[in-house]
Amino acid sequence: MTAKTFVLVHGAWHGGWCWRRVSDLLERQGHKVFAPTLTGLGERSHLMRAGIDLATHVDDVANLMKWERLGDVVLVGHSYGGFVISGVAERAQAAIGAIVFLDAFVPENGQALVDITAQATRAAIEAAAAKRDIAVPPRSAEFFKVNEQDRAWVDAMCTPHPIATFTDKIALSGARERIAKKAYVRAHSYPNPAFDAAYGKLERDPAWRSYAVPCGHDVMVDMPERLAEILLEVA
Repeated sequence: MTAKTFVLVHGAWHGGWCWRRVSDLLERQGHKVFAPTLTGLGERSHLMRAGIDLATHVDDVANLMKWERLGDVVLVGHSYGGFVISGVAERAQAAIGAIVFLDAFVPENGQALVDITAQATRAAIEAAAAKRDIAVPPRSAEFFKVNEQDRAWVDAMCTPHPIATFTDKIALSGARERIAKKAYVRAHSYPNPAFDAAYGKLERDPAWRSYAVPCGHDVMVDMPERLAEILLEVA
């Protein structure tokens, strides 16, 4: 396979660190991989402040692609990252060759994550908002059904997530749908009605590829080899 360029966008509370196993597998095969950490999270948690919103995180990724002069990118978004990559598609559709939603939200125009997430997460967001906190504490790795061996590591690495990114409504014009290659990957060991609905809808859409994997929500942690295979197939 010709060398490909992957941009891997993590989900809420995570950071670029969560992609390391998948990045190593892809890079060993000669591909270029970027796994940016979004503002306020992971090794950029020292930048946490009021005012970090969904547009900030879209800028993080769109600007990486612009300044690195990336083209024909395989853009992957995990969980909350589905909102981010949908926004990036609006900004940089021409630079994206394929887009992959990994156990992720596939928002419609005008939706916010708090509108479509599971009740437990919505309650956590609303509780933080009621206290006027600027961030939402991380959910446990056990909640996400991460394999038992990696739970302590994932819990140690996750950090609070900027609350405005969960409550901002996204503006979409259909750029995501105009990308030639589109795929959805569902982790069936993690119960989530929004992801089940997205997978069920896109599984029936001939413009999309759909995949199911038997693991918890953090597929890049639980099944990195299978995920790398899927990404290469989509690419």
